[in-house]
Amino acid sequence: MLSKEDNDLITRTDNGAVLGQLMRRYWLPALLSEEIPERDGRPVRVRILGEELVAFRDSEGRIGLLGEHCSHRGTSLFFGRNEEKGLTCIYHGWKYDVEGNVLDTPAEPDRSVIRDKVRHLSYPTHEVAGIIWAYLGPREKMPLFPNYRFTQAPKENVYVTKVLLECNWLQGLEGECDTAHVAIMHHGAQKFGRGKPVLQDLAAEYETEETDFGVRMIATRTQPDPKEHYVRVSSFVMPVEVWVPVFNREIHMYVPINDTRTWRYDLGYLNRPVKPEDVHRRSSIGPDYRKIPNLSNDYLQDPDMMRTQNFTGIKEIMVQDACVTETMSYSGIFDRTKERLGVSDKAVITVRNYLLRTVKAFERGEEPPHIITDPAKNDMTYIDSVHEVFPTEVSWREHWPYLTK
Repeated sequence: MLSKEDNDLITRTDNGAVLGQLMRRYWLPALLSEEIPERDGRPVRVRILGEELVAFRDSEGRIGLLGEHCSHRGTSLFFGRNEEKGLTCIYHGWKYDVEGNVLDTPAEPDRSVIRDKVRHLSYPTHEVAGIIWAYLGPREKMPLFPNYRFTQAPKENVYVTKVLLECNWLQGLEGECDTAHVAIMHHGAQKFGRGKPVLQDLAAEYETEETDFGVRMIATRTQPDPKEHYVRVSSFVMPVEVWVPVFNREIHMYVPINDTRTWRYDLGYLNRPVKPEDVHRRSSIGPDYRKIPNLSNDYLQDPDMMRTQNFTGIKEIMVQDACVTETMSYSGIFDRTKERLGVSDKAVITVRNYLLRTVKAFERGEEPPHIITDPAKNDMTYIDSVHEVFPTEVSWREHWPYLTK
């Protein structure tokens, strides 16, 4: 369990919280490319780390991420006119480009110099893999965008989804670090010890190691053939990602909207072009990126399905995850002073301790880990998530030698 002080330290991101300031030093998902597909199209509200922003794609295809409220009198720029390389407030016509420069103030006389004195809040963006990423920290500290594996994959091999979670970000992220639940929650009804390798041994052996990017998490399970074992490697990557070996490979990211609500982004990449049926979770997500099965309808849990089809009675894996993380606390932040942890929680404990030390070090003025500034060192292909059955006499390090620190 954690103390209340430590729980607050690694859950709260709003109102200048240290964790929020730390997260701002990284590139974070801000919205999907599909939300602003057209040049001069309608702006989109963006909520991240307790901040109210608006995104738009200008006449040249550039992405702007601006403070939502006009610098003049505070009107929402979500209702603005997106045209001719800028976003214009409908109140008095103040117009901004993607960098926050004031392009026009039509109600001001020629002698007015206010447009030269005002710089509207704007943040740098980077578009890749169907996501518009944002850097919300000090400009002089802006890192390179990490050259991850998915940045090198063909566009047609990559997919991404986004869904709202009604809980604190850490509840979602810790679920990804918890390999034990995979063999229990995400399988058929009463079929422990059958079928897939992950189901053969519920009480796996767990190993963790801290790395320069976060924490590598290893779970080893015995198999019916005593000469084989099944090894699953996941990676917590600072500050909000867990790479998991599902549906080939996926990266699940938990971006705080505020202290009690979170955007979950799932980015996957295959060894072939993506087919519509590959992204099965889309059927559970509405056009507003909210879950169709949700807390208000008890996640559409079906008792008959629970008896005959799967362990939870809930159809989609993403919804199963949401059910168990959102219901930890109806106030939005789970009180970790009340939990009781076991051996199977080793990875969760390791990630928490890593986050605590990192946040406290940042508070003391130390630089955060996994900040890339040197192009020569921007090869992130050693970060991965993998799983496979192979001989017990072979260690996971021998089997995957590229997984180095």
